[in-house]
Amino acid sequence: MTKTTETASTSAAFTEEERAAMKERSKEVKGARRGKATREEDTQDVLDKIAELPDHDRRLAERVHAIVTETVPDAWPKTWYGQPAYAIGGKTFCFFQPSSKFKTRYSTLGFNDPAQLDDGTMWPVAFAIVDLTAEDEERIRELVKTAAG
Repeated sequence: MTKTTETASTSAAFTEEERAAMKERSKEVKGARRGKATREEDTQDVLDKIAELPDHDRRLAERVHAIVTETVPDAWPKTWYGQPAYAIGGKTFCFFQPSSKFKTRYSTLGFNDPAQLDDGTMWPVAFAIVDLTAEDEERIRELVKTAAG
């Protein structure tokens, strides 16, 4: 007689959106292993991802992309988990997560470990974006410039 075990949980470990993001990241890593992409190819990948977004997310992503690339010309646009991201020295320091990516209430501008935002013993590494005012855009410029070092 074979013993079987049933689980009481009916929820999946990951949402559909999380699984899709992991698949995109897997493709990104495999592509990087196959050969070095050019800056132009990576930038085009980012622009293609932005173009696929719903209107509101697309407008936000276009502005964030313009701000990051104007403020930090050395930042290398790339996709990261299928979302627009920016790297310096091969390390992703910031990214834009559209609200549609995980069906959240707001989009996010996030910063990873290479970002030099250190301020004492605790500092924010993600910022909710509902809309962008001129003041918000200036704040993003300051954050990105500081984060890039």
